Amino acid sequence: MSKVREKIKLTSYDELLKVETTDGLKEIDVDKLHDFSNHPFKVSDDEKMEELTESIRERGVLLPILVRKTNDEEYEIISGHRRTHAARLAGIEKVPVIIRELSDDDATIVMVDSNIQREEILPSEKAFAYKMKMDAMSHRGSGRSGEEQSVDKIAENEGIGSRQVFRYIRLTKLIPELLALVDEKKLTMVMAIDISYFAEDLQRAVYENIVNGKQPTKDDI
Repeated sequence: MSKVREKIKLTSYDELLKVETTDGLKEIDVDKLHDFSNHPFKVSDDEKMEELTESIRERGVLLPILVRKTNDEEYEIISGHRRTHAARLAGIEKVPVIIRELSDDDATIVMVDSNIQREEILPSEKAFAYKMKMDAMSHRGSGRSGEEQSVDKIAENEGIGSRQVFRYIRLTKLIPELLALVDEKKLTMVMAIDISYFAEDLQRAVYENIVNGKQPTKDDI
């Protein structure tokens, strides 16, 4: 890759993620890359992954993977989990990365921002992504007011209302089984949010009823 092409590529990548590069573009062993802790976005072996894998097998990883160094030459993926997985499936040993020095909170915010724009996002993915970003941003504030200000900023960035962001975050209070039903569109968002205020044992009772064919109603709640 020429110096000019590399500069263009890095500039466009910086603009996309709104971060500054420090070490430029490097080739790193794919085995040294590890998933972001509690990464909320699913990486599925579906048809789109097959297409991405085939593309990478033919042309390589065209968009660098954003990482931060952890220790002993190991790296945590901030953006590029799907590309990394596809590279492994394609048998690629080294991938292009951009290494950034980021705090835990800053890394979380960049990770969410760089993934939330995917075409298909499940409610559970949005829920935990918004929650992680809210927690990271609110560390700069204090208490409840810090959370509210963070949610307002998330809502502004997403072009939705703050109430809607809070509604998604509320889904993180559901037991995993019920949250899966929301993703599968077997439980409405409105009902799920109401159920999220139940204790865990009551949520499990609701789940068992749904599994047995009885959908919850407002009267049940």
